Amino acid sequence: MRASKKSFLSLVALLVVTIAFSQEKEKIVSIEPSKTTTVTVDSTSKGVEKKVRVYNPKTAAIRSAILPGLGQIYNKKYWKLPIVYGALGVSGAIFFYNLTNYRDTRFAYQAMYKASQPNATLADSADYFKIKHPLERYSLQTLKYYRDSFRRDIDYSALVFVVLWGLNVADAAVDAHLKAFDVSPDLSMRFKPGKSRMAGTTGLSVVFNIGKNINPRPLLPTANF
Repeated sequence: MRASKKSFLSLVALLVVTIAFSQEKEKIVSIEPSKTTTVTVDSTSKGVEKKVRVYNPKTAAIRSAILPGLGQIYNKKYWKLPIVYGALGVSGAIFFYNLTNYRDTRFAYQAMYKASQPNATLADSADYFKIKHPLERYSLQTLKYYRDSFRRDIDYSALVFVVLWGLNVADAAVDAHLKAFDVSPDLSMRFKPGKSRMAGTTGLSVVFNIGKNINPRPLLPTANF
């Protein structure tokens, strides 16, 4: 009877160890400044290896700084390209809109000012007929107000364009950095019985497995038969 019970317990222990070793194991095979390749070996799929590339944030940032959207392409986040080019395109269009109107109002103000002088010559009055419509109907004070407003808006639109360019670089760098975090099914919650060091009591703890798994999982102790 004791021999049968001992054999049964040994069989159960062997089954537990076999299941533990059949689970997926991860290890870091290479660590480089530019990239880290993680090889996942799954014994249930007959040793099939899956390589996961971790992107370099510095490379992504430099590429986006040179050409907006290039870092997003490097990170394989193609869906962000319309957002990047849309934001930069709209801000760039506003910049050129303000620049064009500033030049027109400045020319109209200068031409109208020279033509309104008592000693104005025919050459001074010639620029008056080159003023674009409907700017020729405005007064000097109105043209000066519009000229100053468009000049101020040029500075604002240029600042917005530079900020959006910087956000494009930051997004590429942060996105490349976050690719190093583990998003596998190991992100889970489990219950673990044991003693609480803070409370000094024994009970049931809730354990969250969150973060980047870069260390090999510890092996279960082998059973002695």
